[in-house]
Amino acid sequence: MLENSVVENDRRLDKAWSQKAVRLLEAEGRRAADSHLRFMTLPGFPGIDIYFKDESTHPTGSLKHRLAHSLILYGVCNGIIGRNTVLVEASSGSTAVSEAYFARCLGLDFYAVLPRATSKSKIDAIIQHGGLCHFVDDPSDIYQEASTLAARKNGHFLNQFAYAERAVDWRGSNNIACSIMEQLSLERHPVPEWIVMSAGTGGTSATLGRYILYRGMPTKLCVPDPQYSAFFEGWRDADPSRTADRPSRIEGIGRPRVEPSFIPGVVDAMIKVPDAASIAACRVLSDMLSRTVGGSTGTNFIGVLWAASRMAAEGREGSIVSLICDSGERYHDTYFSDDWLAEQDIDISPAIEHIEAAIGSGRLSPDIFSPCGAAKRANLSPGP
Repeated sequence: MLENSVVENDRRLDKAWSQKAVRLLEAEGRRAADSHLRFMTLPGFPGIDIYFKDESTHPTGSLKHRLAHSLILYGVCNGIIGRNTVLVEASSGSTAVSEAYFARCLGLDFYAVLPRATSKSKIDAIIQHGGLCHFVDDPSDIYQEASTLAARKNGHFLNQFAYAERAVDWRGSNNIACSIMEQLSLERHPVPEWIVMSAGTGGTSATLGRYILYRGMPTKLCVPDPQYSAFFEGWRDADPSRTADRPSRIEGIGRPRVEPSFIPGVVDAMIKVPDAASIAACRVLSDMLSRTVGGSTGTNFIGVLWAASRMAAEGREGSIVSLICDSGERYHDTYFSDDWLAEQDIDISPAIEHIEAAIGSGRLSPDIFSPCGAAKRANLSPGP
């Protein structure tokens, strides 16, 4: 009778391999030093200290290095990923680059399902790290195609868009929010007035917002959203079913739907940033830093200028923190190419003038948002 009441695991996932995989992932995490927190001041905002956490310094060159580590560790520790599991991801590029890196560390096959328009430099990086690329013509098809491919390979769909917010320990000592606060601890304004972070999966903004609430901080979270993305409208209208009618041109952020990992309740403000402003901002900030940054960092910079303008209008001093999501080296053929801008019918000259004026005057004109109408619709004008 007892024999029929006991069932033992058939060890299809080989516990010894899983434990070794965890050690390898943790060792890799410890080898990579924490990213730098870069400080800057702007002439028009003398009482406001601005910091950019430079996530481009990770071994795979972007913020997504943290996410890839967490997603694969999550899969291993949940008994989903084993020694022969084929890993599959739907991605616009950077997450897949990082996941290919960690898959190779564990000796696992990795497939990236990518929009065909993904930049060549990201495709090359995925292949360099041992990954395989599977392309779709319609970016909205990447979810279903990745799920189908994983089933066909008897593998695991990592699904960053669904699992980003739960794979990262937002209360622990190893998340990005905790790192930021530790690095700020000896600064003039150690508790920031604003943290500014755009959304791709929504996982990083969720981690930051949850940590702010968990620690009882007065800090506010601003999520700037690129022009062709559903997050802003979904948050503004409290409607998670909102969609965008075309894919985002700012790689790594902005989605055609409100992703499951986006947590609207932790967000204090959102702004809709025209693509011209994002690209102009990444060029201006690149000149200021004497190194190139990507378009998503440009979107973040617009959010920083908006928050700083709000603070200046209210007579408040303090600090603002944002992120350098990746290097501009991946975008020489797009955001830093005048020919590409012409092909896309994007004129960044007016936005550059608005940005440079804000840096000098301490006020970001609401006109910079006019192609999206965001300042009017969401009442986000930074003040008189």
